[in-house]
Amino acid sequence: MKIGVPTEVKNNENRVALTPAGADRLVREGHRVFVQSGAGRGSRIDDDAYRAAGAEIVPSAEEAWGEAELLLKVKEPVAQEYGFLRPDLTLFTYLHLAADRPLTEALVAAGTTAVAYETVQLPDRSLPLLVPMSEIAGRLSVTVGSYSLMRSNGGRGTLLGGIPGTRRAKTVVIGGGVAGEHAAANALGLGSQVTVIDISLPRLRELEHLYPGLETRASNRYDIAEELRTADLVIGSVLIPGAAAPKLVTDEMVANMKPGSVLVDIAIDQGGCFEGSRPTTHDDPTFAVHDSIYYCVANMPGAVPETATRALTNATLPYVSAIAGKGWERAAADDAALAKGLNVSGGRITLPAVAEAHGLAA
Repeated sequence: MKIGVPTEVKNNENRVALTPAGADRLVREGHRVFVQSGAGRGSRIDDDAYRAAGAEIVPSAEEAWGEAELLLKVKEPVAQEYGFLRPDLTLFTYLHLAADRPLTEALVAAGTTAVAYETVQLPDRSLPLLVPMSEIAGRLSVTVGSYSLMRSNGGRGTLLGGIPGTRRAKTVVIGGGVAGEHAAANALGLGSQVTVIDISLPRLRELEHLYPGLETRASNRYDIAEELRTADLVIGSVLIPGAAAPKLVTDEMVANMKPGSVLVDIAIDQGGCFEGSRPTTHDDPTFAVHDSIYYCVANMPGAVPETATRALTNATLPYVSAIAGKGWERAAADDAALAKGLNVSGGRITLPAVAEAHGLAA
């Protein structure tokens, strides 16, 4: 199979969808890999490394897309890439279609087979291709949150862990999944007081057992509002696979928060779980809501591409190998987890959560 890897075009998206190690495996399995020149530069991977692995370097996005039967990306196509979509192409990338109607319509119109990393789901409901980026985003959320809390950045001017004789900052994590757990662990490691809010009581028990000193609350409107009143840093990490994120933090709640508090919305790829959230970029990551600061960068792991690119390929490569070796239909028939990744095919939406988000027929 012909596999294309273009350069990512989103703001400060320095990841690339395939490492040289991944290219080496695919070439050894008999496939041709076309990598756009410079695609790996942001991840500290040069063209020569891909050539040494057997990949073919092409000079433009048009050729990387045009040569491909299977196109690997990191982030969803943007408007300038819609023209590359076509019926005989299988696209494998993060899509987040519930928050992106224009892309959904473009994929339907083009007849492209679109498989989303974030909806590939194992029988235990875990999301193997989302996990590594959720781990990174969870850890980064505390880093960017603590940085935004600095008074020079518009924040409250509070050190997460304080020092002896001063109060520790309070971090509230909404959502106790993979990203939420990693956020809580990092905040605890920096000495912050941490509360995790989640709808699942068994999950809260598990987190309390794993992290002594962690406080937990059952998720409901009243308790979220109560916790936010005294929070310095709030991290939203709520996820419903394939669907738009629920708006759990309202504008009214934020209006009652401490001046200079910071809210980091990890769920922004799925529309965000704070009322008032809107996607931002690494170049301009924050904006004010009342007296608080919102951080809503939609590709947070793109800030650490040397780590993120390798972590992503480690997770996706077995699925890429299966699709390339068997074709999409046979690979999906053999693997129910991969089959759940299908979002759009043959001009129709195949994932009910996406159709519901846009009021379209599935």
